[in-house]
Amino acid sequence: MNGPKGELGTIIGKGTKIDGTITIEGSTRIDGTVTGKLDSNDSVTIGSTGSVKAAEIKARTIIVGGKVEGNLLADEKVELQSKCEVVGDITSKSLLVEHGAIFHGSSNMKDVAGRPPKPAPDILKPEKKE
Repeated sequence: MNGPKGELGTIIGKGTKIDGTITIEGSTRIDGTVTGKLDSNDSVTIGSTGSVKAAEIKARTIIVGGKVEGNLLADEKVELQSKCEVVGDITSKSLLVEHGAIFHGSSNMKDVAGRPPKPAPDILKPEKKE
């Protein structure tokens, strides 16, 4: 079921409960409940009925429409949709928070390796007055 990047490869359906560490190649959609750690080399989407608890989620991109208790670490971006609830810290190069999303934690705009993003070009920095 593993196809090109971005192609949905794994679905954890509504009513399904999984405990433990999950390592997945390819994109994943969670509409059920996961308790534990989730590691993906592609995107992870937590649907509106999805719930991830006591977790650390690592992925290329993470989209949250449901509930997450735990830290999110994304290589590229995290998107918090309007009806989601996230309690935990977010580390990502890009963060999108829709109006109505609930986020309680801190965000770090770095890549997962801990490097800060590239500095802005000089044209965007204020001029020094002498």
